[in-house]
Amino acid sequence: MSATATERKLLIGGEWVETGSWLEVTSPYDGSVVARVARAGAEEAEAALAAAEAAMCSPLPAHKRAEILVRVAAALGRRADEAARQISAEAGKPLKAARVEVARAMSTYTMSAVEARTLAGEMVPMDASQAGEGKLAFTLRRPVGVVVAISPFNFPLNLVAHK
Repeated sequence: MSATATERKLLIGGEWVETGSWLEVTSPYDGSVVARVARAGAEEAEAALAAAEAAMCSPLPAHKRAEILVRVAAALGRRADEAARQISAEAGKPLKAARVEVARAMSTYTMSAVEARTLAGEMVPMDASQAGEGKLAFTLRRPVGVVVAISPFNFPLNLVAHK
């Protein structure tokens, strides 16, 4: 492993977890090791799902979700060059394209913060039937559960931001 490679643990339920088993991430450009990541198995996957389900028990209000997304975009902006260099090293993507991806991810988080404040539901006129004349119904948007998503390698940061 090169002297510049870093080790990354798993973040599960707000805690950094080391599994004792590592996966080396190598550069497709020259085969050098750019990082080591903790290898997850079924136990870690179940723990991550349980932590996500526990977090869903008390969902955050819209303004707090939006504030988190704004902070993520700002933090990414402060470390944009570092993120672009990591994408380039891990994916073999040209640095110029990696910088564009970081900028797009920042934009995605910023737009998501704006959208988080507007997700409220809908008012539905009920006058399609005689009994509903002069009445309105409404819908509320509520989380229904945990979603597991697999993100492709070609845009590792921006596609995760979209999830």
